[in-house]
Amino acid sequence: MLHAIFSVGHLLLNVLWWVVIIQVVLSWLFAFNVLNTSSNGIRQFALAMERLTDPIYRPIRRILPDFGGIDFSPLVLLILLQIGHILLNGVEASLLTGQP
Repeated sequence: MLHAIFSVGHLLLNVLWWVVIIQVVLSWLFAFNVLNTSSNGIRQFALAMERLTDPIYRPIRRILPDFGGIDFSPLVLLILLQIGHILLNGVEASLLTGQP
């Protein structure tokens, strides 16, 4: 049962990882005019991705200094997600083996 709970935690971190990656790639495709911004479906999908990620980026953006138009908050979030995976693995291993 405990392993299942940690597996769900890893799954949620992986889903968030891919949402961030998709949002970043979409923003690059829009910035370089690869995707047509007049397409309603693509625009709605990009807006949904922004709505999912902006509440997570906001605290990171408040801490980071202004880099002149370059947003490093997705990179910081991806690093934090990897740290979350490492911490989950450590907690799971310590709980399953009974060691502190």
